[in-house]
Amino acid sequence: MLKLNPTILVAIMLGIGIETSFVRSVILNGVVALISLIYLLIQRPNLKVIGLMLLISIPVAFGTWWSFIAFGTGDTHHLALVYATRLYAYLLLGAAVTLTVKVKDLLFSLNQHAKLSNTFTYGLLAAFNLVPRVRRQVQIIRYAGALRGITYHLWQPQIYFKAILSALHWSDDLAIAMTSHGFSEGFPRTQTFQEHLPKWQWGLAFLLVLAYFIVAIVIKPW
Repeated sequence: MLKLNPTILVAIMLGIGIETSFVRSVILNGVVALISLIYLLIQRPNLKVIGLMLLISIPVAFGTWWSFIAFGTGDTHHLALVYATRLYAYLLLGAAVTLTVKVKDLLFSLNQHAKLSNTFTYGLLAAFNLVPRVRRQVQIIRYAGALRGITYHLWQPQIYFKAILSALHWSDDLAIAMTSHGFSEGFPRTQTFQEHLPKWQWGLAFLLVLAYFIVAIVIKPW
């Protein structure tokens, strides 16, 4: 089964993603979305997540398409299709990374191969590891409010304000924990994560980004 390195996936996503933002081609958007979907399915992710993701995107894509049809100028039909299909290109391109790679593996891979700073890497990792704790804290806040006869809904800012106050206390605890473990910014650290990145994958990323650029500039598909 073909599985690309997380760093390569990010390089492809950024390279093609940036080019897509400047290219007005329905066909290229469709090709990017299709190839991303095929790679995504090869990795055997949770199909329910993919289905829910595509289902939620339908009204967003329709709203984008209709806004150009109703209020756009010039070739509105073409522009409407460009921006609607671009949404799916970005969505599936991002999903090919986020749904096939764990956050920990992605951050450590970028730290090793893309020279992402240790402070940024471990700071993000700590933030992601706190997500379950944040969810539990939100539930506690809602339960505490219910005991006082107050109902907190997820769209109310009060519940997030209380969660932010709790997170500020956690940030101090996290800083103390990192200091106690000898973490100092700018100093070398022992790397326990070692990952081999074949050179052909760098070549594949370069060829994909280059091929997209050549097709978009030279052929200029509709």
